[in-house]
Amino acid sequence: MDESQLTEGKAIHKRTGQTFYYATRLLPTRIREQTYVLYGFFRIADEVVDGDNGLRPDEQRRRLEEIREAALGQTEAHEPVVDAFAELRERNGIPDREVEEFIDAMQADIDTDRYETREDLAGYTRGSAAAVGHMMTAIMEPDDPEAAHPHAGTLGEAFQLTNFIRDVREDIRELDRVYLPLETLEAHGSSVEEIRNCEPTPEFRAAVRAELLRTENKYREGVAGIEYLPEDCQFAVLLAAVLYAEHHRLVRDRNFDVLTRRPSLSRRRKLWTVAKTWWHWRRLKDPVSVFRRVSAVPTSDGETPGADEGPHVPHPE
Repeated sequence: MDESQLTEGKAIHKRTGQTFYYATRLLPTRIREQTYVLYGFFRIADEVVDGDNGLRPDEQRRRLEEIREAALGQTEAHEPVVDAFAELRERNGIPDREVEEFIDAMQADIDTDRYETREDLAGYTRGSAAAVGHMMTAIMEPDDPEAAHPHAGTLGEAFQLTNFIRDVREDIRELDRVYLPLETLEAHGSSVEEIRNCEPTPEFRAAVRAELLRTENKYREGVAGIEYLPEDCQFAVLLAAVLYAEHHRLVRDRNFDVLTRRPSLSRRRKLWTVAKTWWHWRRLKDPVSVFRRVSAVPTSDGETPGADEGPHVPHPE
């Protein structure tokens, strides 16, 4: 990878992935630079479908196929970040199937705007999120990749499910997509029409709560695998989990209303979350224990960690 490839990947990451960017900056240099390339590649593919580029569906499919071939080293992309990803994939032994499943998921967004069941949605997140976690694990080179692999995929899915909950309003308005499973909406007496009309009814709130609880189970499972990562990568991954899950605190504070406005972490709140997570990490050095103490995810017995545990830092509003 040359300097221009890293610079472009970093710029894409900083512009489009602000929550994850906070954690990425704390990775060791050897991993951080590769992460910029990975994230840049993911966003380039995603923007083919979701970007404001005026491409027709057939043109989107053709462009994604071009990116797939270049990423797998079959052709040259003549696009710095994609070319850098192809080199990174080969050097780190990222399996072709991870790239294939990721691109397949991006193609699914061209034609699919609703998911009937949780199982249907899981098929999508296997490529769009779990594959991302697997690729990140590959560049970190854990001593026991087989132990780390399933947890990494699950944590990636947890991040994306949080995004789906956070972005319900934007997804329907800008893309006419609903990532909350229709079976969850129907089970609680809610509907896509309520989402379209931005009506946070009690039924819709109950559906969001159900999806939040399901997502939090994935956080617990995903965080349990951080211990398998190299020691100098563990805190950054843990912090990413805590930051993403912090959106759940906002959702609960608003009584599960994600339609009136999008739950968004302020810069002050992010910095406060980084500080309290680091304070506990220095004392405990155990990802699961720290996550239980500082994250917005309730413990298995239902107790929500104290929001102001940690260093004496003013609590963000």
